[in-house]
Amino acid sequence: MSQVSIGADSRLADVRRRLKAIFIGSIGNLVEWYDFYAYTAFALYFAPSFFPGKDPVLQQLNAAVLFAIGFVMRPIGGWLFGHLADHHGRRNALMLSVLLMCLGSLVIAVLPTYASIGAAAPVMLGLARMVQGLSLGGEYGTSATYLTEVADEKHRGFYVSFHYVTLIGGQLCAILVLLVLQQLFLTAEQMRAWGWRILHETEAFIEANTPHTRESSIRTLLKYPRQVLIVIGLTAGGTTAFYTYTTYMQKFLKLSVGLSDNQTTMVSAGSLIFAICLQPIYGALSDTIGRRPLLIWFGLMGTVCTIPLLRALQSTRSAAGAFVLIAAAWSIVAGYTSINSVVKAELFPTRVRATGVGLPFAITTAIFGGPAESIALWFKSIGHEVWFSYYLSSVIAVSLIVSISMRDTMRYSALPRHE
Repeated sequence: MSQVSIGADSRLADVRRRLKAIFIGSIGNLVEWYDFYAYTAFALYFAPSFFPGKDPVLQQLNAAVLFAIGFVMRPIGGWLFGHLADHHGRRNALMLSVLLMCLGSLVIAVLPTYASIGAAAPVMLGLARMVQGLSLGGEYGTSATYLTEVADEKHRGFYVSFHYVTLIGGQLCAILVLLVLQQLFLTAEQMRAWGWRILHETEAFIEANTPHTRESSIRTLLKYPRQVLIVIGLTAGGTTAFYTYTTYMQKFLKLSVGLSDNQTTMVSAGSLIFAICLQPIYGALSDTIGRRPLLIWFGLMGTVCTIPLLRALQSTRSAAGAFVLIAAAWSIVAGYTSINSVVKAELFPTRVRATGVGLPFAITTAIFGGPAESIALWFKSIGHEVWFSYYLSSVIAVSLIVSISMRDTMRYSALPRHE
């Protein structure tokens, strides 16, 4: 057999190995985010079971507050699982985070309602969401690190974009399960009564894992203040926009636009499918032109267009019009979501990468992303819904400033560094 043939076979085997690793890592991500998003997808139905009263806005606000409570635990998860991933391997940390998420989902699926156990019901629901938040806080940094490290250099943006393909896909799966139940199996009354309960090692780490004095993950992370601030600045606007057009949008379409339950679910599902399709396209584009232009696109267009987009969306009364406007918003937000994982992973060397990506992301998401829905619903409850669009636009402007001031991580990557 010729050397050329042997070389071709070796390259093909390497591609297959990388694709298999990316597929397995992405599936774990999909499972985690499906379990986490099933809560918000079914919130329109289960909120009255845990929060008695007649005002649907306040019921959804209470459910959104518990959604935000899940984010309180994400910084702890980001630190804990980041430490495990950086010291004991990416694979072990990912497996443990998935098992923890399944535990939280099981508790929610069998939880008694307010009518059965009173105030203990929302308290136990909040505890289950905290377990899920702990799991998800650890999963983000670990899976982003894992996918970045197994991807090849020339196509890293494209491959790692599947991190958000499966992340959005998890929410899409939850929406599709809801749609199937709505259309084929259960009435609206059955959905509200019980139907909502139907919830269903990289080489870089090995190379870096030579005998050495193991320093505290936090202490090690403090050696990279500029990188940490970049993660925080990019995440602030990106995560607020992401949760606006995913978890909050379902409530917005129902309570503000006035669409029916079925229309709300259809538009939500359609916009998520569109968002999924954008991720690899933008990711591949970043491999050609760099990461920074896409981040600037998100920051600039998000700052300028958010207010008119949300105002136009509130004014529309058709499902088709709502879909077009949300799709336009996603064409902007995808500039962040498609590449944010690879950008953050490219900022840190191997031994602190999972912690560096996960912990500052989790803290920022707990402050900006998780409460986004609660803030929007609170503004609506006091009669100033439009204020949220100004808030979102301002936070995205922070990300724009960071994007303009940072170096392109594709050209100045820390991935080869193992210190």
